[in-house]
Amino acid sequence: MPSRLDTIDHKILAELQADGRMTNVELARRVGISAPPCLRRVRSLEEDGFIRGYRALLSEKLLGYEVVCFAMVHLASQADSDLKAFEAFVRTSPEVRECWMLSGEIDFLLKCVAPDLATFQDFVAKLTAAPAVKNVKTSLTLRCSKDEALVPLDVPLPEEG
Repeated sequence: MPSRLDTIDHKILAELQADGRMTNVELARRVGISAPPCLRRVRSLEEDGFIRGYRALLSEKLLGYEVVCFAMVHLASQADSDLKAFEAFVRTSPEVRECWMLSGEIDFLLKCVAPDLATFQDFVAKLTAAPAVKNVKTSLTLRCSKDEALVPLDVPLPEEG
């Protein structure tokens, strides 16, 4: 953790990451401080960007999204205008759940969901025709071996120096 976070901040982050719905009173009890300073610390962590938001993690399969796949997108150009145009396309595509710009041969890696293969194929046709797209390679997932949406807080970080 960066040196500006103390042990209490670290505990707050760990507790909220495990259960973002707990009350401030319960959070304060778990981290060993009273409720008012706990709330001030949480607000400070939010304002400083350590806490980006709160959300429920939903099951794609139970909500009817049977297909989870990855699309590897290679653009024809990495000009800023082409990157921005592609990213704008991605932001308006509900099938795309994550979009990562990469270094190397692949420009973007997209995690996508769809209710069925036909719907995903329709999306791939739109993706292939998106601004500046040179080619698209896709891989259907067979199973998920790990789905950990949390940031590891127990891994030691290198010392600043």
